[in-house]
Amino acid sequence: MRMIGNNTYTAPSLGVLKTSALPIKDQHGRTFNYLRIALNEQCNLRCMYCMPEEGIDFRSEDKILSTEEIFNLIELTSQMGVSKIRFTGGEPLLRKDLTELVHFAYQCNGIESVHLTTNGLLLSKQIDALEKSGLSGINISLDTLKPEKFKKITRRNGLDLVLNSLQTAIDSSIQSIKLNVVAMRDFNDDEIMDFVELTKENDITVRFIELMPFDSHQIWKTGKFYGADHIVADIKTQVDELNPIDGSRTEHHIFRVNDYKGKVAVIPAYSRSLCGECNRLRITSDGKLLNCLYSQNEINLRDAMRNGKTDIEIEDMIRTTIKKKYIDGWKAQNQGNDNRESMTQIGG
Repeated sequence: MRMIGNNTYTAPSLGVLKTSALPIKDQHGRTFNYLRIALNEQCNLRCMYCMPEEGIDFRSEDKILSTEEIFNLIELTSQMGVSKIRFTGGEPLLRKDLTELVHFAYQCNGIESVHLTTNGLLLSKQIDALEKSGLSGINISLDTLKPEKFKKITRRNGLDLVLNSLQTAIDSSIQSIKLNVVAMRDFNDDEIMDFVELTKENDITVRFIELMPFDSHQIWKTGKFYGADHIVADIKTQVDELNPIDGSRTEHHIFRVNDYKGKVAVIPAYSRSLCGECNRLRITSDGKLLNCLYSQNEINLRDAMRNGKTDIEIEDMIRTTIKKKYIDGWKAQNQGNDNRESMTQIGG
């Protein structure tokens, strides 16, 4: 039983939480200490590279991990060496227990940082509570700074809300603020320098991310793909200095432009040249463990918990799954069954 804020939660029994405390490793010698948990599939946007305009058949609430089940997975994996938690979606700010989940992870032994990925529409209203709950970092997804393009890509209005949330996040005491930009030819490639300029006076990281093939309409095949090497080359031609610096493992290319306060990163999410540095576990909102973003093999941790499996048994499921991880996303792709039609079902 745990006290979170003014609420008491009783987690379903996994037996006495006890793990081997050995780090989680795969067959290629990589160590995994970063857990991404999708909290839902629902979203208040309909981004064209993420899901169809009409949406998808979202899973019912009883199929989604409960608060208590997420508590258990955080506590269990923290004892296995996980030190960083990221909550994703769907849109995680639509989930009413988000601040409780953040606070639980923040106070959990072994967890050093707790992060959130959001589209930013609801962030400004909730940021005070998240800040008090112990949130370490926020990644805001935003692909354009122009209202008409925002409506085209998201099929919704709301750019002003996202920009307000970005400023609110910058003004908060939350340490890490990042802006995730899916870069696309003939859509926002003409805004690259507008995004770069946001790092001039703001200590944020703007991250350009390659378009990935996780949408039912496969727009990534329509000529809009904009590769990481080309993005870097295009930035280099438009700035005086592009100085390499250190970043996270996924920030394969990361720079400081001129003497700007912030950073610019380019992530080869589709090219997959970053796979050798992978340290991530992914759990979908319905409790399936994926050992790779591109994997189609899923291990059902939700049902294991609901069927009374012990923590040792679930630990073994996690370790066995990660042990089998392929060397990179190219090998993982098309292995297993294609169960998910949209990025919102995988987790951002």
